[in-house]
Order: sequence, then C-alpha cells, then structure tokens
Amino acid sequence: MNQGETQSMIKYYDLLDDTQLPGRWQLGAPLDAEENEIDPWQFKKGRVLELGCVPRFTLDLPGYPLDFSLAAFSIPIVHSRLVSLFESLRVDGVQFIPAQIDGHPGPWYILNSLRIIRCIDDARCEQVQYWKPEDNRPDKLGEYRAVHGMRIDPASVGDARLFRPWGWRVALIVAEDIKQAIESNGLTGPRFVEV
Repeated sequence: MNQGETQSMIKYYDLLDDTQLPGRWQLGAPLDAEENEIDPWQFKKGRVLELGCVPRFTLDLPGYPLDFSLAAFSIPIVHSRLVSLFESLRVDGVQFIPAQIDGHPGPWYILNSLRIIRCIDDARCEQVQYWKPEDNRPDKLGEYRAVHGMRIDPASVGDARLFRPWGWRVALIVAEDIKQAIESNGLTGPRFVEV
C-alpha cells in the first residue's frame, strides 16, 4: 500500500464546539490588559503569534467550563488537559497561547493552528461559493465565501493531523486519532463532523 492509499484511509473531522450542552459557558472576545479587544482574526492566519499580553476572555454566558470551546470569533480555547493530550500524541503544527478566563482559574490556552492546507474537495462538498470581484472584498478574492457539507481530499493533507483548510480558515480539522483520544479521555466540549 502506498502513502496515497494510506492517507485516503485516514478520516478527518471538523472540530466544533458542542453548543447544545446544557449549562455550559459561552466565552466572549479576547481582551488585553487595558480592556481593548485583541484582533481575533490573527488566530486563523497559521503563524506563531507573540501577543505581548495574556489575553483575557469574559463570560458572555456563565456556566460550567469546558475542556474545549470556541470563544467569540470561533477562537479555540482549551484547558491544560487538552494541551497535555496533544503533547502525548506529539501533535505538531500548533501553538498554545496562555489565556485567562474570568472567574475560572486555568490554566487555559488559545489553540493556534499553524498549518493551512489547500485541501477542500469542491466536487464532494454539498455547496461552495467564492468571493468574487463584485463582492468588493479584494482581501478575500478567490477564497471561499461559504462551504456547506465540507469534504476534504485526504491525499492533499500530507502528514498534518491538525490544520485549517486554505480559503475557509474558520474550520479546524483534526485527524481521527486525535478525535478518538479526545473522546476516550472524556474531554468536554468538542463535537466532531467528518469531512
């Protein structure tokens, strides 16, 4: 069996926040020490970040904390239990940025994926739409405006086990071994959709 065949057998999942959990918290946007909102989009650019502060997240809705949740702007927030799991699995291409959550001692981290891979399989997705010149968004021209029923081409992924798809960086994709480890360790908060 060659590498392409092995790669196509690996399953991948969009790592989402299970918003249906009753009594769970909802986190707000990241703030710096002066209470100014930190640029939330920098966490989707696939590069190592030096913030110069420890971001603080407020609670938009009080509730019980989760090991994994998406704060405002879909920023992944994780507890140190998930960080330890990723370290034991030797997941690369990720930066864990220390964070604070109002009223909840951590340690907490922003999960910053460092890989962006061109891998969306347009033909297998339910529907894709692209930003066009008439949308007057030159910064997004040619990228996805919407992706419904996303499917990726596993052969395009290489050895990555955690990444964001090029052109649709709101998605955070994990390989099946990461999904299984999160589930078997009973970590709270994530929901997985096969892509």
